[in-house]
Amino acid sequence: MAIDYQRLLNYPIPEIVQDLTAKDTILYALGVGLGQDPMDQQQLRFVYEEGLQALPTMAVVLAYPGFWLKRPDTGVDWVKVVHGEQAITIHQPLPVEGRLTGRSRVTAILDKGPGKGALLCSERKVFAADGTHLATLASTSFCRGDGGFGGPNGPTPSPHPIPERAAEASLDVPTLPQAALIYRLSGDTNPLHASPKIAAAAGFPRPILHGLATVGHVGHALIRLACAYDPTRLNAMQMRFSAPVYPGETIRTEIWREGGVVSFRARVLERDAIVINNGRAEVA
Repeated sequence: MAIDYQRLLNYPIPEIVQDLTAKDTILYALGVGLGQDPMDQQQLRFVYEEGLQALPTMAVVLAYPGFWLKRPDTGVDWVKVVHGEQAITIHQPLPVEGRLTGRSRVTAILDKGPGKGALLCSERKVFAADGTHLATLASTSFCRGDGGFGGPNGPTPSPHPIPERAAEASLDVPTLPQAALIYRLSGDTNPLHASPKIAAAAGFPRPILHGLATVGHVGHALIRLACAYDPTRLNAMQMRFSAPVYPGETIRTEIWREGGVVSFRARVLERDAIVINNGRAEVA
């Protein structure tokens, strides 16, 4: 089944109401690698109920509509879908619990041509129970098996450039072998990250880590390197995914500071492969 451009562009992604609990907030932080050192008081603030704080990257799982591209009526070859780009804008500090609403929509579909896939851009806005706009998430999915349906092929924005000079600081964050299995409990149940059979069908030797779990690990590094572990200082992030992470690998995040803007990229040490590139963060 091929993509129907107009149908998918206007696809009714369901509105989601979530009752966020402190347990959910802690589970998310554990899924993106915090708490590996039980004596680290800075990390403990995100995984222990006393004085609990929310990681800003948790916005990506709040009031999340699930892997809706898997639905047969989308026309998408969902097995071949991978995350391409992600942007996060935090309008207000995230709560650790409370009722939240997420409203999502498709914003663009770009046809890169037969055999070249398609880009699907979507947006989700997250609101508190009193209507406060907490966060906006903008995502681009690379639908590797869906090019050539006759849709527009542009324009696409230029990626944020990474400085050519040496990084000013870096942090290595190991991922747990079971990281994807923990992270999927926060709502992203795409079997690509759990089933060896599905991973093989998608062309991977084993299940890969969620792209947004990689974002969480990198977000942790940014909070430590650029925000002195104050999560309220990280106002926005945008980045491009360039390669998958396999659970158990170590992610090194490198940063460059330019006023209130922090450029960043991340690589896995075991393969010396860049996994996130063209990163830009806004720090208060």
